[in-house]
Amino acid sequence: MAERILFLTGHLARGRLERLLAGLSDVAFEWEVVDIGVKVAALMTEAIIARRLPRPLAADRVLLPGRCRADLKRLAARFDVPFERGPDELADIPAYFGGGRRSLDLSGHDMRLFAEIVDAPTRSVDAIVARARALCHAGADVVDLGCLPDTPFPQLEAAVAALRAEGMAVSVDSGNPDELRRGGRAGADFLLSLTEHTLELAADSGAVPVLVPATHGDLSSLLRAAEAADRRGLKAILDPILDPIHFGFTASLLRYAELRQRLPQAEILMGTGNLTELTDADSAGLTAALLGVCSELKIRNVLLVQVSPHTRRTVEEHDAARRLMFAARRDQSLPKDYGRALLQIHDRKPFPNTAADIAALAAAVKDANYRIETAEDGIHVYTRDRHHVVQDAFSAFPHLNVEMDAPHAFYLGAELMKAEISWRLGKRYVQDEDLDWGCAVDRRAEDRTSLQAPGHTLEARKRER
Repeated sequence: MAERILFLTGHLARGRLERLLAGLSDVAFEWEVVDIGVKVAALMTEAIIARRLPRPLAADRVLLPGRCRADLKRLAARFDVPFERGPDELADIPAYFGGGRRSLDLSGHDMRLFAEIVDAPTRSVDAIVARARALCHAGADVVDLGCLPDTPFPQLEAAVAALRAEGMAVSVDSGNPDELRRGGRAGADFLLSLTEHTLELAADSGAVPVLVPATHGDLSSLLRAAEAADRRGLKAILDPILDPIHFGFTASLLRYAELRQRLPQAEILMGTGNLTELTDADSAGLTAALLGVCSELKIRNVLLVQVSPHTRRTVEEHDAARRLMFAARRDQSLPKDYGRALLQIHDRKPFPNTAADIAALAAAVKDANYRIETAEDGIHVYTRDRHHVVQDAFSAFPHLNVEMDAPHAFYLGAELMKAEISWRLGKRYVQDEDLDWGCAVDRRAEDRTSLQAPGHTLEARKRER
């Protein structure tokens, strides 16, 4: 017997939802649409649903609009039927029920992120700890203390001890053998940039050596170092070194591939900073590509740095990318349809409604409240009395009739500017909601079990009255 799904919606969306569901093919469920008695579907509340939805429910589950604010567990207990939130937009319902729908379980990964504090010798111990906490909060697994040439690091031991006391894993990266020796004795978990000539620095410390070629690009040197570590019983990590574009980038990628071919079981590390820091391009895409290479080559250790302002979210981007690649590899799938964390600037489906869809919605509106949506042709601003399409926020102003209503004018200006940014970039715009910048910004905590508090401009208008 086919599953029966009950779709709850409002007046404005009912017709379109029914047409959309009627047009679905290859779905193994029966459906019914219930207009819960509100104009806009997202405004239905738990109390409205509990009061207006008839009992008993002839359904196996109930699907609410994605923006509906209600406690799903309480509703399920009240009606003895599972409740769930569907997608935010009607246009996404086919994908939601499609056979290609991806699991969004991004909790797993198999890459360890080393986040380097590149100027550690110039910071106090307290400043190092504060920076390390921020890196770990963003997703780092190991805090790397980057040493500087010709710069004393007298607080090295104290910094290692303080980070270990915080429960953090610590690595020390230096070209100075004495600093590496001191870091190992202080209790560092990893020592970076050891070669076949300095491997003994890790032998007595218990730290895991991260080996690099004694001469840049010399894979044979790295292989000899790996053999020496194996003879000593040391579980080393190997780093052939990723080079910047136009300075050996392609050749360095080939070294990683050759190393994996020659040592199928080796632990390998890739430092991504030579690409993310030294390329004037948004770092999220570069990071996704590099961690895709890591995923294919089973490189489970990644060293990242954040120096340039344009890589200010590199830890978050690496964390999102490793989870994306792990999930896609687990599913033997392309790394797509696993969320939008790395789709920071553009969306794959920026305009869920066509101009015709919006025109039909506008024709059904019976009040004077402004709605704002975007479609391929521009920004749509409409009420019961008007419907204008513009391509920049300022050109909408003459049509709004809000010259004597400062709070409303401010609100509409802010929303229209947000809509213009979205339209020009190809991002999704939703009135009264933050733009989704993926992992490029921290998301505000959202409670979808209750309605949002009134905004500042609405409160200001109430006070004026």
